[in-house]
Amino acid sequence: MDKGYLLHLTHYDPRWCLTKKTEKPFDLKVGMEIVDALVEEGFNILFIGCSDGVRYKSHPELARKYSIPMRDLKLLIAHAKKSGLEIVPKLNFSKSEINKHDNWIRKPDSTWFEDFEEPAYWNKAFELIDEVCEVCEPKRFFHVGMDEDHNRSYSQYVEAIKILNAGLKKRKLRTMVWNDTAINYASGFVYVEKMINALDKIPKDIVHIIWNYRYIPEKQIKFTASKGFEVWGAPGRDAAQVEGFIKALDKVNGKGLLMTTWMKCWKPNRKTMLEQIHAMGPAYKKTGK
Repeated sequence: MDKGYLLHLTHYDPRWCLTKKTEKPFDLKVGMEIVDALVEEGFNILFIGCSDGVRYKSHPELARKYSIPMRDLKLLIAHAKKSGLEIVPKLNFSKSEINKHDNWIRKPDSTWFEDFEEPAYWNKAFELIDEVCEVCEPKRFFHVGMDEDHNRSYSQYVEAIKILNAGLKKRKLRTMVWNDTAINYASGFVYVEKMINALDKIPKDIVHIIWNYRYIPEKQIKFTASKGFEVWGAPGRDAAQVEGFIKALDKVNGKGLLMTTWMKCWKPNRKTMLEQIHAMGPAYKKTGK
């Protein structure tokens, strides 16, 4: 079973966005230490949440004051690959004025409905995907997010996943998405139902990463697998939760786990992030190979 770790150059969610005005750049030195710790604990894949954490040649208007030069990302990638880690880039294309996951792709002062599901939006999306892929050189996967999508209709959500999957397939990559079926808070059931609706309509070669940090979503893992999809799990940072996910995934031939911290990779978080990796390493190792 593959063991991945999601490292953020930056991120967009309601909590993270509260400090966007004072956010500092990704710390390359800390990132290198994270890579070393992951290798020590037996992880084999580094997922990198790029968003506007890097400066794009194709779209310089997306750069923020915390965006790092692409050469810094290249240095991180080189160190990770030299250490034996596979790279999976992540750009989130979920649309939501509540959750803000794709606000990174909006130029300053733009509104949420600009380029909404228009060719211009997808042209921009794939220009950015291509630029990230040129640096990361992913072998198998590209993570497109798509969690907690509030703005799209059910049919628009399905179509967006199809567009991303078709484009990535042309680039010889498999699409990975967050699977929201395990959400269990009342205001999130719209995302649960949107994903359940999509399962019968989107291509079966898409990899679903079912996430929940509070309980073991055995039913949702089994249900998604029964629809013919490859299933991974994102169990968070609790050892019992990780072990429960492993057992549930083993029953459906699940292929991987993804550890998430949702923390900025910079010096003030260094100690916490490294401690979490070393604390959780033994639990993730129970996946075997």
